Amino acid sequence: MTTLLCLGDSITDCGRILQTPPLGNGYVKQLWDQLSPFSPDLQIINKGIDGFTISRLLQNTDSYLALKPQIITILIGINDIGLMMNTCRTSALQEQMMNRFSRDYDQLLEQLYSPHRQIILMEPFVFPWPAHYRLWIPYVRQMSSMIQEIAHTRRLTYILLQDELNQAALRYGIDQLTTDGIHLTSTGHHLIASKLCDTLYDTAAQKHRD
Repeated sequence: MTTLLCLGDSITDCGRILQTPPLGNGYVKQLWDQLSPFSPDLQIINKGIDGFTISRLLQNTDSYLALKPQIITILIGINDIGLMMNTCRTSALQEQMMNRFSRDYDQLLEQLYSPHRQIILMEPFVFPWPAHYRLWIPYVRQMSSMIQEIAHTRRLTYILLQDELNQAALRYGIDQLTTDGIHLTSTGHHLIASKLCDTLYDTAAQKHRD
């Protein structure tokens, strides 16, 4: 049995807690729909929780490790940006919070690491609608660069999402991708699920070649 554990905030949760389906109604469920017909020994666990920040993930590492996952995906950061932007912080305090995010993220990966475990990181994102979210974009870009550097240092896969979501929004219309500028429609979730599925298949193919 291979256990794939999905960690994150409300984008990962997507109704898992309030509406009771164990995988939620978002990309985790769609990933299961794509993988399960070809992977009968796969178990996917959704531990995304609405409102979670990087520090909340870090507080729960013991419970995640107790599940003994072979694969972990992480999509986190937009609530950390929200705290920076919605709490009247000075630029200096925002920078401190960003640096703390980076340290906590690296510590989380240190605690989750195992030579026999695949960890996949995903880029936080925000849409430029409603208009006030345009102010968030530079912070999301900065956070993405920090995560990408951590991924490079630790030799982990980092899935870029922001630009692809932006391109899809231009192609289909922004309201076809997001409900409010942060949370995704079924189409938006499908994009993430497909990116994850491709990454997992590529990794499996590489292992087979090796």
